[in-house]
Amino acid sequence: MHHPISLSRRAVFAAGVSAVAAALLPKQARARASWPDKPIKMIVPFGPGASTDTIARYIAGKLSQRLDQQVVVENKVGAGGIVGTNFVALQPADGYTLLFQSSPYVTAPLMGGASKKHVYDPTKDLQAVGMVGAAPFMIVVGNEVQAKSLRELINLARTKPHSINYGSSGVGTFNHLGGELLGITANIKLVHVPYTGFGPVMTDFLGGRLQMLVATFPAALSYVRAGKIRALAVTGAQRSPLMPELPTMSEAGVPGYELEGWWGLLSPPGLPASILKRLNDELNAILAMPDTIKLLAHDGATPRPGSPEHFTNLIRREDARWRKVIHDAQLSTE
Repeated sequence: MHHPISLSRRAVFAAGVSAVAAALLPKQARARASWPDKPIKMIVPFGPGASTDTIARYIAGKLSQRLDQQVVVENKVGAGGIVGTNFVALQPADGYTLLFQSSPYVTAPLMGGASKKHVYDPTKDLQAVGMVGAAPFMIVVGNEVQAKSLRELINLARTKPHSINYGSSGVGTFNHLGGELLGITANIKLVHVPYTGFGPVMTDFLGGRLQMLVATFPAALSYVRAGKIRALAVTGAQRSPLMPELPTMSEAGVPGYELEGWWGLLSPPGLPASILKRLNDELNAILAMPDTIKLLAHDGATPRPGSPEHFTNLIRREDARWRKVIHDAQLSTE
């Protein structure tokens, strides 16, 4: 006689099958299904207090809320960001170690500031999760410089090569590389004067010992508005809402010149697709929040939501461009 399995027996049977199937699943697959089930570490390869650290801590806080799991920021500094980035590159690709980086991610290893045997390849050794935001710079000159526009500055530099000094917060920084890029793009000869921080740069610039800077909006905007220095162009593809009257480099006579600082989230290579998608989706949702837009605006930046592939392509383009600039200008920190 046929006796159908009772509902309770069916439930027990189904539970047993599920348990067996789970036991047969690879450990990594089970871990992916439950991710995240423990705190996530977000490495910032720069010191506390800088814009990269501030934005990273904000993003970590929002991710903690959305993932219902703590995201802990850890500063791991050294060699212009190389130490912390190398550390993340060697971690397991399980979604529990992330890297919050900025533009030096591409340029620092190209400059050879650390032993090249132990420097990561930005296009291969980490995996792009998503871009966070980007901010242009501005080309500024002292009031004593006889140039009211970028075209006039270029003409002055061509008439008197090596007569225009520009400062930076160190060799290989974007204040420096932005000046080298201008020299190459506009075919002019500028003199780079490196400092150990941007504070002394601004002091000497305001004192007339430097003639030009490639400066961030937070560093220079208040001085421009006070009439102490003069802004000639913004280095982004679009005009800045912080100073909409300021022309882009292309509008000011240097087509092809574009310079932005950026921030983004990366991970060790080989991150499971489901975790990568979850992180990217949550990051893009955070970038749409009004508070995020307001935070980035303090640095003259705008959110840049997008796919991991979009961020990967940006890194590849940046790598190719800065390799050429560094080679053509014969730059090295060694």
